[in-house]
Amino acid sequence: STISKDSLKTSLLQLECHFTWTLLKEDVGLEALEETILDHIKFIAEYNIRDYNILSYVCHLKNSNEEALRSLRKAEEAIQKHHPGEIARRSLVTWGNYAWIYYHMQRYEEAQTYVSKVENSCKKLSSTADGKIQLPEICAEQGWALLRFGRNYFEKAKNCFENALKSEPDNPDFNAGYAIAMYRLDYCAERYGGEITSCLEALQRAVQLNARDTTILALLALKLQRLRRGNEGERYIEEGLQRTPDFPVFLRYAANFYRKKGEVNKAVKILKKALALTPNSVFLHHQLGLCYRFQVIQLKRTRYTPQEEVENLIQLAISHLKTVIDKKPVFFYAYADLASVYALGKRYEEAEEVFQEVLQRNDLPCADKQEIYCNYGNFQHFHMKSESKAIKCYIEGLKIEKDSYGRQNCSEAVKKLLKQKIESGLGDATDIGTLGLVHKLNGKKKEAIECYKKAIALDPNNEEFQNALVELQLSI
Repeated sequence: STISKDSLKTSLLQLECHFTWTLLKEDVGLEALEETILDHIKFIAEYNIRDYNILSYVCHLKNSNEEALRSLRKAEEAIQKHHPGEIARRSLVTWGNYAWIYYHMQRYEEAQTYVSKVENSCKKLSSTADGKIQLPEICAEQGWALLRFGRNYFEKAKNCFENALKSEPDNPDFNAGYAIAMYRLDYCAERYGGEITSCLEALQRAVQLNARDTTILALLALKLQRLRRGNEGERYIEEGLQRTPDFPVFLRYAANFYRKKGEVNKAVKILKKALALTPNSVFLHHQLGLCYRFQVIQLKRTRYTPQEEVENLIQLAISHLKTVIDKKPVFFYAYADLASVYALGKRYEEAEEVFQEVLQRNDLPCADKQEIYCNYGNFQHFHMKSESKAIKCYIEGLKIEKDSYGRQNCSEAVKKLLKQKIESGLGDATDIGTLGLVHKLNGKKKEAIECYKKAIALDPNNEEFQNALVELQLSI
């Protein structure tokens, strides 16, 4: 019997698994993601089922379906070990992934076998006539997968954990996932603009339900630090260092805590320890790069700068940040960080190249682009001593409509620069007209009109200013 490909595809799309959760590979660095999952498998055995499942999907995205099947076999072994009494219930996602991978390998008979396994199990497990079933652990598994794919997915992840918690409000794993999703949404809102919702209660509840999970402990500490309750936070970090001194995920957050506290030497020590345990972690390389950059800035402020030590730290920072970009090309902030280190080393051409490379990327999200234009403007202003180029950079960031911190920073920086020039008497018509443009881009029409009028008084033949003025007057 030949299986109809179309009806098979229809059944496949009904399955709940990584292939139907719209996880797009352009949102992650596949190599970095694979290494993160492998590190996780090595250090946290209890969630292996989940990790092997997502690993199979990542292998598929990297076009190694045989490797994907090997991961699914390992997921099955873990299910038999951890849930011998509920094999079918715990295997639904794994079987769904099997079905999809066999389908992509054009092994349709095997794909159909797994589709049937899922359908039959759902009928047995379901209380409704149509065999539909919503299992909280599948909602949670989807939530954990979404968290791995970056900030476009955090809102959806939060919703998945909320759904899972409806049926099991005290489940420690679901609460941990919910707290992590809330923490990341909170962090993104602070960084990119957006609604800040407090994740504090979610983190405290997750810690109460599972005090062994030092990852949550560390996130709670970082949140307290951001709320200027760092002393309280530090107690949690110290507790975590006692409990899991060799758990790299905890160590990276602990290092982050000390770096933000200004204890950078301590942070470096912890990061090196973590890097020895998980040498491929992009996060660790990035944090080390930031620490070495901070140390360079500190040394440059001392009276007798030890040049050789500075050079050495600059080299270290560059090599760590290059590793980040190689392993995870969508880590856009790391480009600006790398450029800033080149600038500190007076390697201006290389800094310029990094800015150009990242700004030409067509997958660069608006908020990142604004932030990078702000950094590029600062580079032009403070390192290249070109106010006119700096102004151009800030304005490019402003022209992107999305409201974000990067945009606000561009706006503040360019206003400050222009006002200083104008107030010191060095400003010409162009500067006053440019300030008019800034007001216009910020939606401040009255202020914009005033600036354009002043600019035209100084430069009556400027058509650009005249057109802008007419357009503004008509729009009021």
